[in-house]
Amino acid sequence: MGYSKLKYILFLVAAVLITGCISYSFTGTSIPSDVRTVHIPFFPDRSQSGLGDLSDRLNRALVNRFVNQSRLSLSDEQDGSDAFVEGAIQSYTNRPFSIGGDQQANLNEIQITVQATFQYASDDEPLWSKNFSGSATYDVLENPVDGEIEAAEAALQQISNNMFNDAVSSW
Repeated sequence: MGYSKLKYILFLVAAVLITGCISYSFTGTSIPSDVRTVHIPFFPDRSQSGLGDLSDRLNRALVNRFVNQSRLSLSDEQDGSDAFVEGAIQSYTNRPFSIGGDQQANLNEIQITVQATFQYASDDEPLWSKNFSGSATYDVLENPVDGEIEAAEAALQQISNNMFNDAVSSW
């Protein structure tokens, strides 16, 4: 095989490897041209979790995904928006996930379930209406209070990512 053929093959291999490493983003892609605004109200917390800011945390995560990572603008009112997301935090569980040698939990798992609906304002029916769940573990021996909050945050991030991905998969 000649030197130029070897260079050509190496170039093709490098090009394939490099394109495989490029990450894709939904930012501004495939959103219908008539959809410019989205309304994201605070989801009521019906979970009785004891964490008073779950609704705030979920709202921030959703705004970050739908507004900060797409070309959509946040609308203050549902009536003036092109699309909206609504729902409620349904359940919050904090249970042992891993038991140590002394028969005590060393890891707990937070699991959060949110019922949500995504709808275009121009449509009579929602695009989807379903439950989303997220979970994360934390070390109860190291830092139980902050660990629980961080695990709840991670679970809410999973939920907001899944909601966003379900919405954009139809765009």
